[in-house]
Amino acid sequence: MSSVESRKKLKICHVITRMIVGGAQENTLYSVIGHLERGHEVVLATGPSPGREGKLLGHIERPDFEIFELENLVREIDPVNDIKAFFALRNFFRERNFDVVHTHTSKAGIIGRAAARAAGVPVVVHTVHGQAFHPYEKPWRNFLYKAAERFAARCSDRIFAVAQAMIDQCVAARIAPRERYKVIYSGMDTRLFAEAKREQTLRRELEIPPDARVIATVARLFRQKGYEYVIPAAADLIAEFPDTHLLMIGDGPMRFELERQIADLGFSANAHFAGLVPPGQVHRYIAQADLLWHLSLHEGLPRSVVQALAAGIPAIGFRLDGTPEVVIDGETGFCTAPENIGEVVSRSREIWLDPALARRMGENGRKKVVEQFDWHRMCDILEEEYYDLLRRKTP
Repeated sequence: MSSVESRKKLKICHVITRMIVGGAQENTLYSVIGHLERGHEVVLATGPSPGREGKLLGHIERPDFEIFELENLVREIDPVNDIKAFFALRNFFRERNFDVVHTHTSKAGIIGRAAARAAGVPVVVHTVHGQAFHPYEKPWRNFLYKAAERFAARCSDRIFAVAQAMIDQCVAARIAPRERYKVIYSGMDTRLFAEAKREQTLRRELEIPPDARVIATVARLFRQKGYEYVIPAAADLIAEFPDTHLLMIGDGPMRFELERQIADLGFSANAHFAGLVPPGQVHRYIAQADLLWHLSLHEGLPRSVVQALAAGIPAIGFRLDGTPEVVIDGETGFCTAPENIGEVVSRSREIWLDPALARRMGENGRKKVVEQFDWHRMCDILEEEYYDLLRRKTP
């Protein structure tokens, strides 16, 4: 194989349902930027991005690139819009003659892969950022989601996953054979987090006392993100350690409901809402924490945990999906039984009572993730996969 510089430059289209401020969206954006930097022609196809989560493309510095927005590519199941989105994407792929179509998230993955295969795109790949089907979903929805994923898998040359747990779940659900899958950890700017420092000015803005111990969460204020466990766990820990404060980084439809719950439990003075923080500033907020909680019941591989570990901050999360792949129990934090608030509190108590343990876990975490989750590494691996698949498909 000749050097990367002498290889054919690729025409790549990344497809995702929404470009809100979120993990899958950041992954997709870094993929676009990385492949642009390598000289490829890259287009992003996406649907509209309404809601309080914010529009990622308006909150991050980025190079100019072509965006193809489809008003019919929506997150909800909508047969009329879904059919329109399929034909719009199929026609677009045919017109532009892409070498690679790379889809992200479940809905865009199903419609986009089918459209790319119908358009004759040589290489069609997908990234599983999280499962649409999971134990906490309604059985009839799980049946529908699995059937759709099996169909889309037949349109795929390769399926990437952000965690080994995602592959294991897909194979167990008979979505596709194991050899069709490959783990590529979700890339981010880990060095930005590794270099982040405690800022007393930012603490004052957030109204966090200088010597307070801070637990951070980084997630949309949304029902799937585990706040039904975060709030009571925080209330119990604050009752025992009054210098503990909870910092919630993110915004969403649950904001006012959470404020009422916190007031009812009597710890409003110890709870702080950062609101929607631009992605390029999240590292500053995480660096104000001493511990990160990730208590979602449904996640691929939690970016917030990787970001906290890169900043040298230990994490506690439920033993679900890809979380145990980064929260190494007893080494980079603690994994607890899902929904077990008492165990979250007891493990947090251990960290509060043993500062040396907290430092050791944070350093272990930093060493583990800084290189492994660097976004340049992710883009290098993806590029090699594209070339390898294209070589097999087009001699």
